[in-house]
Amino acid sequence: MAVRSIEEARVEAVKRLEVLKVHENVLREFREEEKLNRSERLGILYWLNDEEQAMAKEFEEKHEAVVYHVIHQHTNIGEMYSLLYVSLEDGEWCIDREDLASGQALAYVINKTMPDCSEFGSIGVEPCNGGIVRTW
Repeated sequence: MAVRSIEEARVEAVKRLEVLKVHENVLREFREEEKLNRSERLGILYWLNDEEQAMAKEFEEKHEAVVYHVIHQHTNIGEMYSLLYVSLEDGEWCIDREDLASGQALAYVINKTMPDCSEFGSIGVEPCNGGIVRTW
């Protein structure tokens, strides 16, 4: 397992966005401007607001990772932000990409309503309307 640079992790993140079949603007903005998008409801795309950008940046710095997309949703257990990310450790990059192809993404889920319930894990995802929806 090797530790990669942020630039290498960003290249891997683009590959993952391609696997997820996001809208071409999401790919272009991430690749050329380092701009993150978030998906809501049925995959509708938005740019992150200042608070959401700070949340993603803090996660990246704390966990040595690159966030490549955010899924926002309101659930019966709170307001959730699923941060899809690439770790700088490349040991499982190939497996992570294969998991994406079968509808499973590595994520850190922030529960804004109950922050103590935020956690790392895998979530179900699928492309929808140019964005990404969480399926489980």
